[in-house]
Amino acid sequence: MTTKKSTAKKAPKAPKAPTKKAATKSATKYSPAAGASVEREMKAMKQGKLKSGSGQKVTNPKQAIAIGLSEARKAGKKVPPAPKS
Repeated sequence: MTTKKSTAKKAPKAPKAPTKKAATKSATKYSPAAGASVEREMKAMKQGKLKSGSGQKVTNPKQAIAIGLSEARKAGKKVPPAPKS
């Protein structure tokens, strides 16, 4: 037995109006010095020399970034505040 496919035409979708983003100045969130701190910690992690606060070796890149940002904050560099958990 054969079945018929519906031949009803779908109505064309109305085009969405483009949403306007708020016109804000895009200021840099991190200073170059903060980036250098993170870069230094990433290199230390890749060399196997980066240790966490408990003394264990750091193997996760996200943890190395967090350590670099934390050190940049302590040094007073331009870094957003740490997230509150």
